[in-house]
Amino acid sequence: MGAVYLVRHGQASFGADDYDRLSEVGAEQSAAVGKELRRRGLEFTGVYCGTMTRQRDTALAAGFEPVQDARWNEYDFLDVLRGHGSGNPDRGDPRRFQAALDEALLAWVAAAEGSDCGESWPAFAGRIGTALEDTVTALGRGENALVFTSGGVIGAIAALLIGDQAGRFTPLHRVTCNAGITKLVAGRSGLTLVAFNEHGHFEGEGRHLLTYR
Repeated sequence: MGAVYLVRHGQASFGADDYDRLSEVGAEQSAAVGKELRRRGLEFTGVYCGTMTRQRDTALAAGFEPVQDARWNEYDFLDVLRGHGSGNPDRGDPRRFQAALDEALLAWVAAAEGSDCGESWPAFAGRIGTALEDTVTALGRGENALVFTSGGVIGAIAALLIGDQAGRFTPLHRVTCNAGITKLVAGRSGLTLVAFNEHGHFEGEGRHLLTYR
């Protein structure tokens, strides 16, 4: 039985001109999740990330040298907002921005292949599905893989394994915290979600590091 650990990147630079870089808090979160993974005594035969800066830098700050694979990249949230949003949401207000993004995501998913976005929901779900399948296939008995990716990717995978991927994607995506850990186990019956969005490393003394955007 093998396992795949999915880690969401640390906090990016929300509201800045270049979102795709870690904030100071994000760098701290990344180091903390690396410490947590080592505390568990885990060994990984494969470590991967997307090609986004925030994903790669989270892996490096956590103490890992990842192999980059663009299939683990996040969807283009600006493209989704342009294609399915009702306006230009204020990035200075995280709650209002999240509400606008949720609305756009629901419309994006519902549009399916009919979306005008550069990448449709089925295309997004399909590419991360093949990335996951290839990662699991490469695992030997008792081996672990580690993937540094994004909240939308993790939410889509969790929704797929629970059932009703399209329906559950947005609410699961919404609650993924920065540098949270999701665990999937591969066995004879297939792939099973056994832990979603673990963030005990951000409780107690580390509670100031818990963020969702």
